[in-house]
Amino acid sequence: MDSTVADPMIGRLLDGRYRVGPRIARGGMATVYEATDLRLDRVCALKVMHPGLGDDHDFATRFVREARSAARLSHPNVVGVFDQGDDNGTLFLAMEYIPGHTLRDLVRKEAPMAPAKALALLDPVLSALSAAHHAGLIHRDVKPENVLLADDGRVKVADFGLARAVSGETQHTGTSGVLIGTVSYLSPELVVDGTADARADVYAAGVLLYEMLTGRKPHEGDSPIQVAYKHVHEDVPPPSRLVPGIPSYVDALVARATARDQDLRPADAQVLLHQVRRVRSALDHGIADDPELTADLAPTTVPVALLDDVGEDSPTILEPADVTGQENTSVLGRGPARRPPAGRPPAPPRRRRRGPALLVLLLVLVVVAGLAGWWFGMGRYQATPAVIDLTTAQARHKVEAAGLDFTVGGRQYSETVAADHVLSTDPGAGSRILSGGTVTAVVSKGPERHQVPVLRGMTLDAAQQALLKNHLSFGHARYRYDERVARGVVLSSDPAAGTMRKRGSAVDLVVSRGPRPVKVPDFTGESAHQAKRKLTKLGFDVNLTWEHSDSVDKGDVVSQDPSTGTLFRGQTVDLVGSKGPVMVEVPQVRGMGVEDATKTLEKAGFKVETAQSKLYVGLGYVVDSDPKHGEMAPQGSVVIIYLV
Repeated sequence: MDSTVADPMIGRLLDGRYRVGPRIARGGMATVYEATDLRLDRVCALKVMHPGLGDDHDFATRFVREARSAARLSHPNVVGVFDQGDDNGTLFLAMEYIPGHTLRDLVRKEAPMAPAKALALLDPVLSALSAAHHAGLIHRDVKPENVLLADDGRVKVADFGLARAVSGETQHTGTSGVLIGTVSYLSPELVVDGTADARADVYAAGVLLYEMLTGRKPHEGDSPIQVAYKHVHEDVPPPSRLVPGIPSYVDALVARATARDQDLRPADAQVLLHQVRRVRSALDHGIADDPELTADLAPTTVPVALLDDVGEDSPTILEPADVTGQENTSVLGRGPARRPPAGRPPAPPRRRRRGPALLVLLLVLVVVAGLAGWWFGMGRYQATPAVIDLTTAQARHKVEAAGLDFTVGGRQYSETVAADHVLSTDPGAGSRILSGGTVTAVVSKGPERHQVPVLRGMTLDAAQQALLKNHLSFGHARYRYDERVARGVVLSSDPAAGTMRKRGSAVDLVVSRGPRPVKVPDFTGESAHQAKRKLTKLGFDVNLTWEHSDSVDKGDVVSQDPSTGTLFRGQTVDLVGSKGPVMVEVPQVRGMGVEDATKTLEKAGFKVETAQSKLYVGLGYVVDSDPKHGEMAPQGSVVIIYLV
């Protein structure tokens, strides 16, 4: 990909060592280029901070300190940091170059992934984070864009240049107080007070796993603030809610890693890695359900979402007497039986005639109590009707026919449920609801699609911003020459403008290189008229002028500017054609003495040579010349005078 358009960094030599090549990626704080280390003759990745950031002394100091900390990491799953430098205010990192693509590209292409594949990809990521945590560093920006998938199958975690040494709870703000990290992967404690430890990386890894399993982020919103709010106030839902068939112990693993209470998460990446490998082993053995493993992995405080599947076999709520441990020895809650006073034998029981009546009354009371208990416990409840995938009108009719109220609580996009059909309900189908209660439905808006905007005529950067604004992503740029469109301007897009695409879909762009340069041939010494004709045919404007030349034949090119290199069509080539030498009439010198004749001819611009005539007698007078008097001869040429 040619990324040289409108980028002054391309071609620069940083620190007298790194020759900057094509642009690989661009982020919020830096741009990554492919570069050549001239000293070691190797290709590396050069991460260059955006202009202005290097002017902040505090930022520059922290950047150098953190780069040195990251360079301490030596692990097969960590992108190595080779060097760090400052070239007149341009801060940069020289890193290991990994040809391939990112986990974000793979998620866009293949998610939802099978649990076994998702965990296989997460394993080396956690291994890299584990090495960092062991070295006292936290990454702080774990996301798919920072997981590189090499062409040879290696998995590498990048961007440890932003890692920071852990000191107690590390404050995650920059010098300007801006929270560092990508909002979709920020742990709740980062959002609340900007502090975190290794468990913040664990949380981000859990979100990463959820996204690979479902193809979606767990929390989405119209703004970063809404997403951050959900991280703090909402649990990450179980992946099986979107992708049925995922084992419960995989749900539990995600819940454990993304617990909002950091104390319920694994202490660091090494602990989570151990749990991931337990789950991978269960998957490898084809275990569909493992209650013991699920219980081990689930957080101590299980998110409500994980209790959706609790059925009728669950323990019932204990009566107050069961809770306190008291023995209820009498029917209907009467106190304990009296004991006879010490030393006195118990009196024989008295025969009562009211026994049968009391028995009947007791039975009636038991039945009434049972009915009341049933009513207050179960009788007031009924099962919520199943209305998923019904139209709103059909769902309303079915719910109201069951004696319940129906309301629409919101609308969401869905790839599986048609527009205006019910996507979910609260309570869910089959759940108990008070008779006369309200069923709140979320109605599908249908598949989320966004229109590819008109990008032709925009610069590459402006086109990328337009794609983001339309909830689409930039794919790749392909470059071609165009005689009418300036360099760096978008010619077309694929898909074309107006096409509807999924949220986050990649759009490729065709970008102009500008006019194609044309090599300029050298016509010096050739026919000026033919040279002009050939240059005009190549698309150049030709400025032809003429001048006398003693060395170039008349009609040929004396000089050309430029005579080498390349130009664009429409640019000018200057030609100078030869008019030949200046012609001068030979003056009359016959009858003059040698000295006078010589002066006369030299004044006219000629050179003079003498020769004896056939009648030479030694008088020293001119009797003839060659060329003769009145003839035209080139200025500077030789005239021979004959003496008598």
